[in-house]
Parts: sequence; C-alpha cells; structure tokens
Amino acid sequence: MEALIEWIKQLAADERLWLLQVFIIVFVTLLLAAFARHILSVLMKHAHKTRNRWDDTLVESALSPVRWLIWLVGLCWAAQIARDVTEDSMLQYADTVLRIGVIVLLTWFLVRLVKYGERNFLEPDEGKPADPTTVMAVGKLLRIAIVITAVLVLLQSLGYSISGVLAFGGIGGIAVGFAAKDLLANFFGGLMVYMDRPFKVGDWVRSPDKNIEGTVEEIGLRLTRIRTFDKRPLYVPNQTFTQISVENPSRMLNRRIYETIGIRYDDAGKMAAIVADVRKMLQEHEEIDASQTLIVNFNEFANSSLNFFVYAFTKTINWIHYHEVKQDVLLQIIAIIESHDAECAFPTRTLHLVNDASPVEEGA
Repeated sequence: MEALIEWIKQLAADERLWLLQVFIIVFVTLLLAAFARHILSVLMKHAHKTRNRWDDTLVESALSPVRWLIWLVGLCWAAQIARDVTEDSMLQYADTVLRIGVIVLLTWFLVRLVKYGERNFLEPDEGKPADPTTVMAVGKLLRIAIVITAVLVLLQSLGYSISGVLAFGGIGGIAVGFAAKDLLANFFGGLMVYMDRPFKVGDWVRSPDKNIEGTVEEIGLRLTRIRTFDKRPLYVPNQTFTQISVENPSRMLNRRIYETIGIRYDDAGKMAAIVADVRKMLQEHEEIDASQTLIVNFNEFANSSLNFFVYAFTKTINWIHYHEVKQDVLLQIIAIIESHDAECAFPTRTLHLVNDASPVEEGA
C-alpha cells in the first residue's frame, strides 16, 4: 500500500499526471456505467409491477442511450485532458464528437420512445386497441420530425447556418419536386389515405377500376402492401388510391343472399304456398336479419320453370360463416318444395306429335 502511495506521489510530481487523470476518469466512467445499468434494471422491475405501461416505456427507451451517454461523456472528458497535454490533432475534435454524440443519443431515445409508445396503443392492457393505421401514421410522422430536427440541430452545432440550409432546401425543393413528382404524389396519396381512412390495416379491399383485391397488410409512405387471396403480395403506389374507387367489404353491415329458384310448370298451383313457407322460414331463421329487406316472390315464367327469387341479408359478415348460413337456407328451401310434393325444375323440352294424315277414300 505504501509503495502504491509513493508511486502516486511520484506520478503527481511528474509531467505524466494527465495519465493518472485519464485513468481515474475512465475508471469512474466504468463504475458509473455499471451503476446506471443496475439502477435502470431496478427501475425496470418496479415499472413492470405497476399497471401504467408508460413508465415501462420511458425506462426501456432510456436504458441503452443512458449507458452510452455515460461512456461518451467520460471518454470525451478524458480526451480533452489528453488533448491539452499532448496537443494531438485527432483529439481536437473531442468537443465536436461530444456535441454530435449527445444529439444522436437524444434522437435515439426519442425514436425508441415513439416506437414503444406505438406498442402501448396497439396492445393495451385494458380497453380497446387504437386504430393501427392511425397509430402507424402518427408514429412515422413523429419519427420523421425527430430525425429532421436532429439533422438541423447537428448542422447548427457544426457551424452551418440553418437559415441558409432552409433557403437552399427551398430552391432545391423545386428541382426535386420536378424530378421526383411521382414520389411526392405517392407520399401525399399515402397522407390522404391516413386522413380519409377509406381502409386500414387488416381490411379487405377491392377496386372495380383496377385488378386489386385482398387484405391490407401495410400502408407505407410510398406503397401500400396488399395480400391477395392467393397469398401473393401486391404493392400499390399510394397515388393510385387518389384516382380509383375503392370498395371496403370489411365495413359491410350484412351479407346478401340473392337466389332465383325454379319449380316445374306442373307445380304451378303450389307456387303460392311454397313462396309463403319460404318467406316464413326466412323471417324465423336466427341467422337472417329480419330488420333488413326480405323479399320472396314469384317473378318469372321461364322456358322450363316458374321462378321465384329470394332476397335477404344475413347477420354475419364473416365470409366462411356466411356460406354456412346460405347453405342452410338453400337446403331448407329444397325441403319446403319437396314437402309440397313439388320439384325443382331443370331444362326440359316436350315434343308434341300431331297425326294429320288424311283418310284415303276408296272408289267404287
């Protein structure tokens, strides 16, 4: 121990004192980084025990940036001490590195905060999740704003005039606007989708103007990815949605059953009773929405059948369940027709043969 103290005294008297200072700073930085990591881990455990998820988000967002900030400050401080003694040209940039590093780490923290905030809105512990399309749109715009602001602050810290940069951006923006008009059109098209919300992620959409149909998977700033029903990805430029009509079947209130059914001409006398029974069956069916339009009427003398039509709406909008309901309705209609000793018609042709031969008179 005495030898160590004596060595420190000798070192203090030596011009190499800065080595001791650098060593102490790096060592303290190591201790502070370990201590901060421990403190943040303890805070994270306590945050997980609370019902509020935003404290978890704040601590989780700051976990890595804070540790890197401690190392950045410590190493830059040590570099400044070494620079004052050695006058090394590489160490002259320690102050600049510190400023840039602080801005980058703060930007990293804010971007992580926005990312984890999106998760809180999309996967809440209680209540209904927020609309994914709106959350993703706001999250992307916030991240873009944070990055642009960070870049402007960086330029200002490096000695560039922000007003000059903005003026140059205004002039360059005109040239970029002409060169990248399609890119800008797609960006504003995506912005209109976010604002008007004709569809959201997870909706089934289709367009009568284009060969577009499938489930929306992602709404980007330039492209919207749609998964078609044969599981192929379809990438649609956002400007397309400003020029076409888009149908959103996911927002329908009911699904429609519209069928034409024919019986034989021989069963014409039973048509009224069949139509009445079919209408009663639909009115009493638990899967048919009786509050919507419900029509069952005889409406056509066809070539080989007497036709009546069924017009009704199911309560479900689920595609698979709808077909199960429709199948049950059609089977019950067949049973009603058969219960009246009638038959469903199919294309037939009746050939009438007329014997028009004249009798032959025999002469005397």
